[in-house]
Amino acid sequence: MTRLIDVTVPDIGDYKDVPVIELLVQPGDHIAADDPILTLESDKATMDVPAPVAGIVRELLAKVGDRVSQGSLVMKIETAEGGTAAAAAEAAQAAPPAPVAVPVAAAPAAPPPPPAAEPSAPAALPPALGGKVHASPSVRGYARELGVDLAQVRASGSKGRITREDITTHVKAAMSSGSVPGKTPAAAPGNGLDLLPWPKIDFAKFGPIETQPLSRIKKISGANLSRNAVVIPHVTNFDEADITDLEAFRVALNKEHDKSGRKLTMLAFLIKACVSALRKFPEFNASLDGDNLVLKKYFHIAFAADTPNGLVVPVIRDADRKGLYEIAAEAAELAKKARDGKLGPADMSGGCFTVSSLGGIGGTAFTPIINAPEVAILGVTKAQTKPVWDGQQFVPRLILPLCLSWDHRVVDGVLAARFLVHLQSVLGDFRRISLEG
Repeated sequence: MTRLIDVTVPDIGDYKDVPVIELLVQPGDHIAADDPILTLESDKATMDVPAPVAGIVRELLAKVGDRVSQGSLVMKIETAEGGTAAAAAEAAQAAPPAPVAVPVAAAPAAPPPPPAAEPSAPAALPPALGGKVHASPSVRGYARELGVDLAQVRASGSKGRITREDITTHVKAAMSSGSVPGKTPAAAPGNGLDLLPWPKIDFAKFGPIETQPLSRIKKISGANLSRNAVVIPHVTNFDEADITDLEAFRVALNKEHDKSGRKLTMLAFLIKACVSALRKFPEFNASLDGDNLVLKKYFHIAFAADTPNGLVVPVIRDADRKGLYEIAAEAAELAKKARDGKLGPADMSGGCFTVSSLGGIGGTAFTPIINAPEVAILGVTKAQTKPVWDGQQFVPRLILPLCLSWDHRVVDGVLAARFLVHLQSVLGDFRRISLEG
């Protein structure tokens, strides 16, 4: 016995009207339970929607470019009663071999170099000059952020669609050739900054090499970081906080709750301290919107999480309303989801301010890049015991380096220095948190 079931979009967090960027199956395909059937993309993440049961795809009710939300009907699958494993095996045996669907489009092959007589020819031709450009709304938005003319981008998606990776590839090629994305080298040499072209070197002639593709996370974050580093006028202030008493307090609390499993991390204290500083200096809890400054009345604090494929930035929402143990537990859960590749769009959206901590690794200082549209980011490195003069003698104190990068269009040096002084005072004596209204 078989039955026809409706397949709907599962829980995708707070996002609605998310565009479908790729269909991974076609009518007649035999699929197993949990096989990816289509790919959705928000501004923060790309998600594969899994098949709820094994069976045969009978009807596609969504197409590339459609916008869907939780509960949207996307296809119909014919399945054996209950969608059992036996039915899945039978379907797989009956199905002819099919290529594995890969949601990340491969970078298009590099086009041949233009003839010497035509040095101004574009490095990459579009699929059809003057023709209609096919791209999803999210891809168009991504192109607008980077200033890319879609008519100049070579498409690698199905039916001539331009993917996010096509834009990233186009930007990299344009930077390598010394041109502005979307324009010919003749129109804007040196990327508009009079820079020399990126060196083209055959590394293999110097010795053995190995070429590895960048992970999807690094491809996406690389383009964003390049934009942020170029567009935002970064300034970084460096300072130090004495966390001797705070660390002793944290260690003592962890010993008290050793059997219960409740554990406080220094990140939880840093997040609470940042909320305090954002309350006192609201210019740091803001975003630029054209000629306006949007001041936020909520406190969603992001933190950089290391994964095997690169850094991601999950967000702890309403950190001002949560206790230290709740923040520590939520940060641990989000970090695990990040390592497992299970962060959803809602887990990485809405951040007001970011903390990037290298304390568990080492280092003395660094200059973190602001995570647009935020206007500042706090970097911390490994705390070290240093001799500090107390007025009569040098005493050993645990000192935490602080690195605050800020957007000079919104913040100035005096305000940044005061922000760090406030952080120092809170981290130096955490009882000050209780004095805030």
